[in-house]
Amino acid sequence: MKSEFVHDVVVVGGGAAGVGVSVALQHAGIENFVVLERHHVGASFAGWPAETRFITPSFPTNSFGMLDLNSVAIGVSPGFSLGIEHPTGQEFADHLRQVAELFRVPVREQVDVIRVTPEDDCFLIDTSEATFTARHVVWAAGEFQYPRLMGFAGSELCRHTSTIASYDDLEGDDFIVIGGYESGVDAAYHLAYHDKRVRLFDSGAPWEDMSSDPSIALSPFTLERMREDWFLELVELYPHTPITSVTCAGDGYEVAAWDGALFQTDVPPLWAGGFEGSHMLVANLFELRNDGFPVLSDNDESTLAPGLFLCGPSVRHDNHVFCFIYKYRQRFAVVAKAIATSLELSAEGLETYRSWGMYLDDLSYCGEACVC
Repeated sequence: MKSEFVHDVVVVGGGAAGVGVSVALQHAGIENFVVLERHHVGASFAGWPAETRFITPSFPTNSFGMLDLNSVAIGVSPGFSLGIEHPTGQEFADHLRQVAELFRVPVREQVDVIRVTPEDDCFLIDTSEATFTARHVVWAAGEFQYPRLMGFAGSELCRHTSTIASYDDLEGDDFIVIGGYESGVDAAYHLAYHDKRVRLFDSGAPWEDMSSDPSIALSPFTLERMREDWFLELVELYPHTPITSVTCAGDGYEVAAWDGALFQTDVPPLWAGGFEGSHMLVANLFELRNDGFPVLSDNDESTLAPGLFLCGPSVRHDNHVFCFIYKYRQRFAVVAKAIATSLELSAEGLETYRSWGMYLDDLSYCGEACVC
């Protein structure tokens, strides 16, 4: 396998995190970098179920200096360019491609990263195309393409919601959905819209949670949809009902709850179990927290492999969860400045980020800013 020349930075992933941090790298004065994307820019968003929309609303930048919640870079707004408040995944993927083209982000598509190996003062990035050498690596491969498939006995008999192209295409009229957070309610909403009966199970009751943090409670967009007539008529909620197993039963499936209750359905249950996250592919290069997420320095850098940075929804600091675009984008300039400093660049172009609330020096303040 041939070896590529040395880059200052290799960014892994061409989604919201990869494109966003790449623009920040440019603003920091870094030119010698490349983005490796195993499919195409925005592929994870394009892979959403056709009906699924952003729960965070998009809106054009306003006079108060606030970015569109779903923007990944200063000066761009999916709310403005798309004219849509809650884009679909495909629409947002189109927006990301436009951003990458606007900023001339150096993306190489159809390049699958196989492994990242620290070597002396650089990294070897083995891919399906070549071996790249870089002084720094930014891991921004996201999570949607890495669903959590195991959660209980028989979960392999279920369909993970991330594998569904369209809820309109699903045959049957009696569905069981396991998992009542955003993805589970989204599935129930669209199935009910198509006159399907749905039983929705969750180990808690996120629709009743009074927290204002959307990492814990359901978004207002979702709660509003749960009040639609067809949802109230066709969706039956089972809060505080963990599922322990799914088994085949004749021509259908039997779902067992923790209290011994049994439920039958003729179609595979839908499993809204969340995502493992791509960070697990490079877990050996990070210390891991008790919750399985990487331990990061104040600059979102690995404590085991200096020069390796993490961007995207897997970023955690203490109890701060950066799981939405408007949260984790605040870390782009932090990473870009750390890399620019390592390369002895001034990173003056990042000063604009400070006025937009996207670059903060103090981690504790940034954490407070990023948690609703």
